[in-house]
Amino acid sequence: MPLTDSLGQQISGAAAKSVGDYETALHGLQCFIGDPVGAVDRAIAASPDFVMAHVLKGYLYGLATERDAIAVAREAHAAAARLQATAREAAHVAALGELARGHWHEAGRILEDLTIEHPRDALALQAGHQIDFFTGNSRMLRDRIARAMPVWSQNMPGYHAVLGMQAFGLEEMGDYARAEALGKRAIELEPRDGWAQHAVAHVMEMQCRQRDGIAWMCANPDAWTRESFLQIHNWWHLALFHYELGETDEVLKLFDGPIFGARSMIALNMLDASAILWRLHLGGVDVGNRWTVLAENWAPKAKAANYAFNDMHAMMAFVGAERDDLAQTLLAAQADAIAAGDDNAEFTRDVGQPMAAAIHAFGKGDYAQTVRLIRPVRSIAHKFGGSHAQRDVIDLTLIEAAFRAGDVALARALSSERATARPDSPLSQLFVKRAAA
Repeated sequence: MPLTDSLGQQISGAAAKSVGDYETALHGLQCFIGDPVGAVDRAIAASPDFVMAHVLKGYLYGLATERDAIAVAREAHAAAARLQATAREAAHVAALGELARGHWHEAGRILEDLTIEHPRDALALQAGHQIDFFTGNSRMLRDRIARAMPVWSQNMPGYHAVLGMQAFGLEEMGDYARAEALGKRAIELEPRDGWAQHAVAHVMEMQCRQRDGIAWMCANPDAWTRESFLQIHNWWHLALFHYELGETDEVLKLFDGPIFGARSMIALNMLDASAILWRLHLGGVDVGNRWTVLAENWAPKAKAANYAFNDMHAMMAFVGAERDDLAQTLLAAQADAIAAGDDNAEFTRDVGQPMAAAIHAFGKGDYAQTVRLIRPVRSIAHKFGGSHAQRDVIDLTLIEAAFRAGDVALARALSSERATARPDSPLSQLFVKRAAA
């Protein structure tokens, strides 16, 4: 009898103990906790022909948005491609190969078909959901999981993760009540599910429920911070609630502590640091030498330009630190990225390069140019990934640039637009008052 995982999926090339290590790694990925790379490496060491262990390792690196990690993803794909596999496993190998080549959309499509055929494939759902996030595909964030939901039930391992992913997809599609209910149910089942925790935070951010959001994040922080590689992003969500309330001192304390106190060199962590400092920068808050330190951390990635969403946030740090040398390096790297022919070429051409140039212009005091560059991009900004909450910085930059450019009519129009979309936001009301004055 062939081995199967705990959801009944056939496993090729593995010993029983290796399956346990593999599932430990998968649970770590689902909750964003622990050391899934260490667990999957143990599985591979014990069972070198374990196809899905190589695939899982490849996804862990391929979804990191780090240039250096792509080489590991390619190695994992090559190792898996040499092994005997079932049709389901072969589809995973094909998806990983596309991801490792920078073909995000095709990888997502292969995983879409895989989960239509095998809706209990937890790894396919997880990897596909992350691809939907990194490509800004809000509808698939919801529908990829919705298609699988009927075959899942509470007694299945990983059910919390399915609920958490569905919660985030519903939130990104504006179905806030159901998103909050599913996200909270996921946390009841698995308090350490960082993605579900973050899905509920997104709901409260979009509904401008800042005090509810602070209470939610502070209710059980040990659960979503302990050994969590999503914790910095979740700390960022807490900082966002304080930012909206104008509680600048709290925001800076969070930045100096859990958000950037350890000075992470990981792009997805530095991204959150840039995002919160840039919001303060737009509001004229003096952040001291914080930009200088952050820009130094971004500097080694200035030539990478392998994921356009990261580039925008790197540019924020370079502008904030007045490092025009690094800003110019990044813009040149983006020009090379556009010629590369992978999906990031499209992300960069359509959104990433105009946004980096807009932020650069803002730093030069050319606010009219910032406005000119951002206005055509706003409606397609989802194409380079991120969430609604993350991409909100684009609107905030546009509004501030309109004010500083002296374009009173546009500033008034944008302020009214934001007040309609986010009527309970203290920041929205501040913009309306500025426009009226």
